[in-house]
Parts: sequence; C-alpha cells; structure tokens
Amino acid sequence: MAEIQKKKINDSYNVGKTIEKRKTKKQDNSKKKIISNETNKSHDKKKDNFITRFRIFCNGVKSEFLRVHWPNKNEMIKYSIATICFIIFCALFFYCIDIVFAFFQSLFH
Repeated sequence: MAEIQKKKINDSYNVGKTIEKRKTKKQDNSKKKIISNETNKSHDKKKDNFITRFRIFCNGVKSEFLRVHWPNKNEMIKYSIATICFIIFCALFFYCIDIVFAFFQSLFH
C-alpha cells in the first residue's frame, strides 16, 4: 500500500519532467554567461574612461541621497535634546567616577 502511494506521489510531481527542465535551464544559463562575458568586455572599455566612472559614481551618490530619510524640524529638536542630555549624563557619570577614585587615592596615600 505504501509503495502505491509513493508511486502516486512521484507521478503527481512529474519528477522526470522537472529534471529535464533543470537541464535545459542550466544550458540556457551557460549561454547567458557567454553572452554576458562578451558584453562585459565592451563595458570594460567604457569603465576605463575616468569621466564615465565619475558620472556613474555621481549618479550612485544622487540615488543614495534620495533614499535618505531627512528628519523634519520636530524630529531634529528631539534628537538634539536627546544628544545633549546624553552628553550631560556621561559628563556627570565620569565626573562622579573621578571624584570616587580621587577619594580612594587620598585615603591610601
């Protein structure tokens, strides 16, 4: 009974056909690689030009700037206040640590 069910499962998935499809896809990919290598050679000549490379770089920078989320006025105020509070907290923390170490140093000296 289990063998019949396995056969039905294998038949329903058409295992043989998928293997053939994989082989043809691999052959198609190898053809694409050959074509892409030929086009890369032509692109290498273009990339050798400094001005072209600089334009590509500038276009990349421009696209990245468009993706940046720039904070509005209210967010900028909140972030600035949080930064100032953090700096004050760290300054007080290290000042207290310095006082404690100075106290212990005066006891043992």
